[in-house]
Amino acid sequence: MSETNPEIAHRIDANGITTNVHDVGSGDPVVLIHGSGPGVTAWANWRLVVPELAKSRRVVAPDMVGFGYTDRPDGVQYGMETWIGHILAVLDSLEIRCADVIGNSFGGALALALAIRYPERVRKLVLMGSVGVPFELTEGLDAVWGYEPSVKNMRRILDYFAYNSQLVNDDLAEMRYRASIQPGVQEAFASMFPAPRQRWVDALVSPDEKIEQIRHSTLIVHGRDDKVIPVETSIHLHHLIADSQLHVFGNCGHWTQIEHSNRFTTLVDSFLAE
Repeated sequence: MSETNPEIAHRIDANGITTNVHDVGSGDPVVLIHGSGPGVTAWANWRLVVPELAKSRRVVAPDMVGFGYTDRPDGVQYGMETWIGHILAVLDSLEIRCADVIGNSFGGALALALAIRYPERVRKLVLMGSVGVPFELTEGLDAVWGYEPSVKNMRRILDYFAYNSQLVNDDLAEMRYRASIQPGVQEAFASMFPAPRQRWVDALVSPDEKIEQIRHSTLIVHGRDDKVIPVETSIHLHHLIADSQLHVFGNCGHWTQIEHSNRFTTLVDSFLAE
């Protein structure tokens, strides 16, 4: 981890993509896949979770290609195939054959697809505020994916994420805004989810019949008051995945891992240890 920027960690070659990845702790591996908010990095998403899970596990949290401090190769086509390929390349580079996988929002859709396509690479699955099943584009998600860089716009976006308004302040908005204007970041972000945006919700969907075939033990977590991804998506996933349990946090928006970090980490830790 960089002494000046905790978001910058190890640099690895993942099938030609120089990837920024946090790799801490020892024991059974767990991979954390972040969401798709503007200026997001693995550290911004998982900073409260990584130290706790790393007490008993090897925690791997990469910046997915197109996000954070991972390189953006010229001509890369952002989409499910690219992102799934990148996750596999990270696992291969770190010589991880099979891991528990935790996906947040957009990252949940990737975790879900990974479990369907490469079941042997996944041990247990945790889906948090997950995309991956059909739903109508929300005002919150439309605003997140349609972000145009400014501190004012970033503050407005962050208000969609948190139920507790005290978690959102001008300092956080300024920090996330500066992350969103790093060289190449906004250009990549704008190219991923241009309007009309319902098509990108649909592009991240895994078919119901494929989800029903998942045999991995799965923990599904959602904030009841989520304005970005409706809680009904997690209820639907719970009905589809036979070996699943659903935990809904009240007084919680899209930031379960931040707004209820201790409860979330305890719940996940217990589930993975079963």
